[in-house]
Amino acid sequence: MGDVMDLLCQDRRMAHVWSGVTIDCLDPERVAGFWSALLGREPGSSQEGWVYLGERGDPQPRLVFQPVPELRVGKVRIHLDISVDDIDEAMTEVIKLGGRSTGERHDYEQGVVVMADPEGHEFCLVEYYG
Repeated sequence: MGDVMDLLCQDRRMAHVWSGVTIDCLDPERVAGFWSALLGREPGSSQEGWVYLGERGDPQPRLVFQPVPELRVGKVRIHLDISVDDIDEAMTEVIKLGGRSTGERHDYEQGVVVMADPEGHEFCLVEYYG
């Protein structure tokens, strides 16, 4: 592993920057509307049928909602964590916006509740204590 890391760190000519997250959706307008309201991010210019929240180069990564013809099957192995001041208030807001609670809750060094957007994409609301 050390040789691989040494090779990767040598003479790094390309800068890699996380610029966005793409979410597959049956209804990109509906799902993007949910995330726009939850995060307070306005849609940016998008290609037809897609919705982008934010622009490349924004301080936060751009969210891209891509149309797909099929339903999601199985658990997605990556999700967004959304920091909130009050987890119970945030849960109420998610539900009012058309999302739902999965019923999964964890109390680590922070409180974590697993929620889902209108098409079932899971994400976590995280309230950091102290």
